[in-house]
Amino acid sequence: MRFATPLVPARLIRRYKRFLADARLEDGREVTAHCANPGSMMGLAEPGAKIWLEPNDDPKKKLKYGWRLVDHENGHFTGVDTSVPNKALKAALMTHDVSGLPDYALVRPEVKYGQNSRIDFLLSGDGLDTYVEVKSVTLSRQPGLAEFPDSVTARGAKHMAELAEMVALGHRAVMFYLVQRTDCEAVTVAADIDPTYAAAVAKATATGVQCLAMTCRISPEAITLGDVIPVRF
Repeated sequence: MRFATPLVPARLIRRYKRFLADARLEDGREVTAHCANPGSMMGLAEPGAKIWLEPNDDPKKKLKYGWRLVDHENGHFTGVDTSVPNKALKAALMTHDVSGLPDYALVRPEVKYGQNSRIDFLLSGDGLDTYVEVKSVTLSRQPGLAEFPDSVTARGAKHMAELAEMVALGHRAVMFYLVQRTDCEAVTVAADIDPTYAAAVAKATATGVQCLAMTCRISPEAITLGDVIPVRF
């Protein structure tokens, strides 16, 4: 997935009200950017951090910049836009370029299921439907290890229970963790942050829900799917 508009570098001044961030561009101007991330962004929103913004000239948008990347200035990046994983995975699914998923002929996004929920992707074609829920992973507190979630997520626990229900009905179900970091080689559940979610994952996987994780290749030009990495519990 290539960015629609070339990104511009900036320095973060502050992130506030969850969806807003003030930043200073290289020419000294201060701008407010939309932050498409409802999580805590633990370790990613330190004042002075180098970030990358995507400008826009859409008259319907109040903010003319969107915060897309954190540049760790050591050759590694983190993508902070939580809408990216679904877009990147959809592009890969359409070209059958995702390891670890069963054969399928049809990809349907946002299909209703469970209790007033919509599955991110429903894959059909080999006799069994595969329900795929996608999570964006950006937290890392240990070198090389990504963690989800970065804040309490009642919605995430609900999704795990609903995936387990699909397995009970005879379908396949996959929790797909897309690690939007280039510095991680495995992913785990942050049980200390949300023990309820951790318990939901343990219960769902015991019933047959599969957990799959992949890294991303990230640059100021594009974000694409990388390699399959282990999920550790």
